Parts: sequence; C-alpha cells; structure tokens
Amino acid sequence: MITVTSPIVYKTEVNRSKFIAHLVPISAYEGLQAELKSEHPKANHVVYAVRHFNEFGQIVENASDDGEPKGCAGVPALNVLRGEALINCAVLIVRYFGGIKLGTGGMARAYAESVKNVLNEATLVPYEKQITYVFETCYSDVDKTLYRLKQLGLVNYERDFGADKVIWKLVGSEKKIEQLKEEGR
Repeated sequence: MITVTSPIVYKTEVNRSKFIAHLVPISAYEGLQAELKSEHPKANHVVYAVRHFNEFGQIVENASDDGEPKGCAGVPALNVLRGEALINCAVLIVRYFGGIKLGTGGMARAYAESVKNVLNEATLVPYEKQITYVFETCYSDVDKTLYRLKQLGLVNYERDFGADKVIWKLVGSEKKIEQLKEEGR
C-alpha cells in the first residue's frame, strides 16, 4: 500500500469542463470540502473519495457525488484510489461545467482521469503503520536519545521534563520504533 504525505493539486480539462483534483493526506481532509466550496463558489460540484484505516485496522472508504448523477463521480474516483492501493488519503475534485454534457460514462471517465493525473504528479510513499510509544530517560541521556531519534528519522515526539527523569511520547512507524526498542529505549 502507498500513501501521500503532502497535498497536491492538478487541473484536467475534458470538453471544456475543468476538473481540479486535490490529493491530500487524511490529516488534511477534515473540512476541506467546505473550504473548497467557499474558494470556488461558481464551481458546480466538489466530489470526494476517501480511503483510510480506522482504529481497528480496517479500511474505511467513502465517496460523494455532490449532486452529479449517482455513481458517476465519487465511485470512479474511489476506484482509482483502490486500484493504485492508496490508503490514508483523500481526493477532492472541483468541477466547473464547460457547457458540453459528458453523459454518465463520459463523466465517470473524466473524474477517473482527473484522479489519475493528480496521482501522476504526486510523490507517493510506501504506507507504514504509525504507533505511539512512551518511554523515559534520565537527564544525562537526553542528547543521546535526540541523536538516535534523528538517525532513525523519528521527528514527531513530545518531552515532559519531570523532577528526575524525562518522559518521551513518540509517534512513528512501527518498524523504526521497534529498532529503537531493541536498543533498550
């Protein structure tokens, strides 16, 4: 499985209709549809497709046609995400009608094409399950721990400085945290 780490936007034109696809990590998805609707008040539709893991490790999928004929917009976009094995991301497509009716089949192809185009422009990375790990060190080991975290590429951490110890809360890939645990942290 693969995922995206930073948002990307790509425009596709089909028979004068403009499709602006926004591919975002799942963390940037919340509220984005409303934001895009306010940014593009003259757009006819803001369609989306989402795939992510829930807290039980199950894949959750959702898609919306946002007023397009049922199954002609969100589902084709979702099918592209499925076919490319993308996870923990969302794609939102802003559509401006160009005056030529595409028909249901043409519309489905246009939405799928716009998702494929944005994927071609995106930097995709292998998906790694993220976990939280809490551990403690003494004050004399803080610099050594920071150095090792930097070596492993673990940059998402919080520290709580207590009276005689430092408590670390670390979020990172399962594989990298296992490496850290093997070293006795």
